[in-house]
Amino acid sequence: MLEAARSLADAAVADRRTIHRRPELAYQERETAALVASRLRQIGIPVRTGVAGTGVIGLIEGGRPGRTVLLRADMDALPIQEESDLAYASATPGVMHACGHDAHTAILLAVSRLLAERRDEIPGNVKLMFQPAEEGGAGALRMIEEGVLEDPAVDAAFMLHVSHQHAVGTVATAPGPILAGANSFTITIDGRGGHASRPHQAVDPVVAAAQVVTALQTLVSREAPPTEAAVLTLGRLSSGTAANVIPDRAELQGTIRAYHDGLMREMERRLEEIASGVARALRAEARVDVHMRYPPTVNDPAMAELLAGAARAELGPGAVLEAEPEMAAEDFSFVLQRVPGAMLRLGVRSPGWPEPRPVHTARFELDEAALPIGIAVMARVALEFLGGSG
Repeated sequence: MLEAARSLADAAVADRRTIHRRPELAYQERETAALVASRLRQIGIPVRTGVAGTGVIGLIEGGRPGRTVLLRADMDALPIQEESDLAYASATPGVMHACGHDAHTAILLAVSRLLAERRDEIPGNVKLMFQPAEEGGAGALRMIEEGVLEDPAVDAAFMLHVSHQHAVGTVATAPGPILAGANSFTITIDGRGGHASRPHQAVDPVVAAAQVVTALQTLVSREAPPTEAAVLTLGRLSSGTAANVIPDRAELQGTIRAYHDGLMREMERRLEEIASGVARALRAEARVDVHMRYPPTVNDPAMAELLAGAARAELGPGAVLEAEPEMAAEDFSFVLQRVPGAMLRLGVRSPGWPEPRPVHTARFELDEAALPIGIAVMARVALEFLGGSG
């Protein structure tokens, strides 16, 4: 399969660069979706468009009856200004493919071609899920709600994600929790404004917010079991308009991450209790709103081994590593809550880079030599799950 994938490498690189140059934010992926649908139709794959707004579903029906496997790619970019001199750098100010979704989409398009060429040999179906809004928009959940796992019902699901922790030529996976669950929350603290010279006549939300920040540092250290990893980060605190004015309101924004859903829920509950209690002690009021909640990404053990085995068959055993859990989050977790499956980390770190070029930064880049590796492994795991030949 790797040799076949290499024959499609130039086309995959071209697609990736086209998508990279024209990045689109969550639920705005109209040009990307149109490119995906066009490519799939060109190779005779029927498509359903407009799923969850801009998502695309393709279906490769095999030559014999059998199970259905789903392969997924995400299409959205991030609100980051790219800092590179690449010929295909983002042409959209303030928007950039800084998480590799351009590569994910290009890889799955090439996988689609490989499998479509072999459809007569395939027992069962391959469902292709090109989703919007992975970056905080829960596009996978919306596609599930609009039927991506039905008609035909999906029996297993796989995806890959670029990884700068791994060198190009290697991949990694593991059974069990591989990515954390994560939420995004806002704490609004309402006080009573006043003149800076008369704080006793006001209720200072800035002071209350500062105390809440300090108190929340105990949420992990004293609320989470020492044997379970968890992270709370407060990334934004805003309040006020002038140095001599006590404002009416302060606002905190942050995220909680953990590998177990039960711990996530308990930390959310205690977050609200701590914030409300501390604010109330200072005569203010606090309200907590959770905007986004992704469950942990948990690889099914059997599917993780199937994925690792497919990678070993294509790349050799030395290229397949044991993935360490990370505190990043993924909305593919919603799929894995419903069907068994697994996620692969695709090594994209170039040996020639003098310094890292990690995801979610303006300097993001990947070694495009990784693309045929991702194509080969994803195509092979689909065929092995369905019982077809490679």
